[in-house]
Amino acid sequence: MTTDTHNIALQRFRRLAWITIAAVYFLILVGASVRASGAGMGCPDWPTCFGQWIPPTSEAQLPDNYQEIYAELGYADTRFNVVKTWTEYSNRLTGVTIGFLILLTAIYSWYCREHDSSIFKASVAAFIMVGFQGWLGAQVVGSNLQPGMITLHMLVALALVGALLFAVAQARRGIMAAQPVTALDPRFQTWLYIVIGLTIVQVAMGTQVREMTDFISRAQGEELRSSWIEAMPWFFYVHRSFSAVVLFSNLWLGWMLISSLGWQHTLSKLTVSMIAVIVVAVSSGATLGHLGMPAFVQPGHLLAASLLFGLQFLIWMSYRHSKGSPVNS
Repeated sequence: MTTDTHNIALQRFRRLAWITIAAVYFLILVGASVRASGAGMGCPDWPTCFGQWIPPTSEAQLPDNYQEIYAELGYADTRFNVVKTWTEYSNRLTGVTIGFLILLTAIYSWYCREHDSSIFKASVAAFIMVGFQGWLGAQVVGSNLQPGMITLHMLVALALVGALLFAVAQARRGIMAAQPVTALDPRFQTWLYIVIGLTIVQVAMGTQVREMTDFISRAQGEELRSSWIEAMPWFFYVHRSFSAVVLFSNLWLGWMLISSLGWQHTLSKLTVSMIAVIVVAVSSGATLGHLGMPAFVQPGHLLAASLLFGLQFLIWMSYRHSKGSPVNS
């Protein structure tokens, strides 16, 4: 394969992979919206919905004893709600569409294997994760939305994003190698690892808060949403306060980058984007904590946390390529 052919293959792969990554993040937002709206059990079975491949549009299309049928299957108080049913069904359709996008990304990555075999391996790994994620989705429904299963479902989605970002970063290795970081503050690498560590701690606490929110919502009901905060354990308040530590540590990281490399370097742009995402996460978190947990804010908060993970991972990969170090060293 000639150099020009290599470059064309890499360019096409990068374009498709970015579209796929954006689509996965959109699915994360849709899934969070489904959960926040209480539509997670809008379809009490999987892969069908109320036993049908295309859900009903009215309760009259279901058997008269459908509630008894689902109660025997472990889903007590099942009641058809056309909005919740089609919201969950739309979420599933979005997931299937993205599955095809990831398959297409894996196919395109085949033409990049001579440039870097890890691009193909990571893309195939992402496709395998999609299959596992589909199976896990069935387990989430089967568990009647157990918080631990939902959290695992979310973590697999982030792992899928990580695999795709790894493939994209490897495909951009030449681009980053042309942007050296010799003038970068020598403290940057250490501080980058500190920032990533702080983010991991914050996200870990966030998953616990998310699970606790589910428990409280089941115990108190949606009508008492404004009082959920009062029932939160101590780690909710640690999580809320720790967001300031994450924000200021990233501001310091951004200052080191911009003062050393200027605004035009890719690392600087990525870091500015990361800080903007953190501001959104902190603002939405403050809104949830002080304004009675409004449901419409929850998806944005989760999406911001997911974007933060992706941006930090991409910054780390890009930094390694800019300084000429292999990622697996």
